[in-house]
Amino acid sequence: MFAGSALASNFSSGQTVENGNRANALSVSQEQIVIISSLTAKGDLLQLRDALSSGLDAGLTINEIKEVIVHLYAYCGFPRSIMGLRTFMTVLDERKEKGIEDTWGNAASPIPDSPDKYTRGVETLEKLTKAKLGPKPAYQEFSPEMDVFLKEHLFADIFERDVLSYHARELVTISVLSTLGGLEPMLRGHFGICLKVGLSSNQLGEALNIIHKHIGEKEALAAQQVLEEVITNHRNDEH
Repeated sequence: MFAGSALASNFSSGQTVENGNRANALSVSQEQIVIISSLTAKGDLLQLRDALSSGLDAGLTINEIKEVIVHLYAYCGFPRSIMGLRTFMTVLDERKEKGIEDTWGNAASPIPDSPDKYTRGVETLEKLTKAKLGPKPAYQEFSPEMDVFLKEHLFADIFERDVLSYHARELVTISVLSTLGGLEPMLRGHFGICLKVGLSSNQLGEALNIIHKHIGEKEALAAQQVLEEVITNHRNDEH
């Protein structure tokens, strides 16, 4: 944390988590999801090794961590995701050699194939945003293929997998986008979704503290500016 920054604040009350306000704070598992997502997106495999072990020690299952790493490929690409998976396999092998038996946890449940994937993707997106979809943005009109891939793959194939909750998937997403930087429109949208699915402003501020610690001040401050804007708009919408 760095002194004098609103990043260290509970946006809803102005108090820092570290100063004793644990209400609506991230759980230890959620903290590990943010760390793992950020380091995988950055490609810092050395720190990622330690983070993966810490995630397992914190109670995340093998399948949950795999799902985190698979989910983030939609935002930072297959290469980062694959390198993350390879690193995770190495960590698991090393832990097994030490006699540590990690828990696999639940695999994804079967997904019904009706209605069609595009329709299911729209339904998932509307659940996340708590609103009916309006007109398609210009880039989707320009590239209908991108619209199909987003609806059918990201919001159907990926988001429908029940290994992770919507809360967890959105934490992965904002962690990756904050780490990459320069993606303010997408980050703005996903911060808004975070609030709508039940993550608190305090939890999101805490996630950015983690980004600052493990990724850097530049990335954290840029994301903080977007978050403050989203929180202000969210409060105005409630009145």
